[in-house]
Amino acid sequence: MMSIAAARVLGNGQRCFVGIGLPSTAANLARRTHAPDLVLIYESGTLGSKPDRLPASIGDGILAETADAVISVPEVFNYWLQPGRIDVGFLGAAQLDKFGNINTTVIGDDYANPKVRLPGAGGAPEIAASCREVFVVVRQSKRSFVDKVDFVTSVGHGSGKGDRERLGLRGAGPTLVITDLGILRPDPETSELVLSQLHEGVEVEQVREATGWDLKVSPQLSRTEAPTEAELATLRALKEAGK
Repeated sequence: MMSIAAARVLGNGQRCFVGIGLPSTAANLARRTHAPDLVLIYESGTLGSKPDRLPASIGDGILAETADAVISVPEVFNYWLQPGRIDVGFLGAAQLDKFGNINTTVIGDDYANPKVRLPGAGGAPEIAASCREVFVVVRQSKRSFVDKVDFVTSVGHGSGKGDRERLGLRGAGPTLVITDLGILRPDPETSELVLSQLHEGVEVEQVREATGWDLKVSPQLSRTEAPTEAELATLRALKEAGK
């Protein structure tokens, strides 16, 4: 459901900065269904990749073999990402707070001696800062959805509306958070994440119980449409081809 919900929000012709894992699954599913002209850009420097299976990593040769162009990593960041030429960036998170700030660095309040040291930033801070908008894909639990992240690896909406502008960040930040329970969007007045969509079979209380803050619910709360047979068949074929 997460892969399909993430695929559905990608538009035909958009330029999408893709990460390995669920974002890559979603982007490749979108390109094979409703968005055949979606431009996939991977951090390794491949522009317009069209893999016929899910790549194992950003260094998978199939990305270069099927790309429109292969450029250097500095060029990806300096020419494409930082000037705002990429429409959508996908990010994951170990922790996410109510303003969409992301932590992938440390768990615990002591940076030098954390409870858990995480993989770190990679290109995520640049993606969060400069893509025209960011979609976050993460499983929802009180451990991952916290009132305030232990460390801000990638800025979402800071401490609320207006922070991104004050920091001089180009992009709109997180506009969608897609979880295994539903979809959250920032409130236009406060930038706090609000539950706007429930997946099939999920109720509001389940989402609230999996959230570490007092989650607000949109008055226009909707239901995610169940996956179609075509979406499921395409997704399964992608996964099977990658084995």
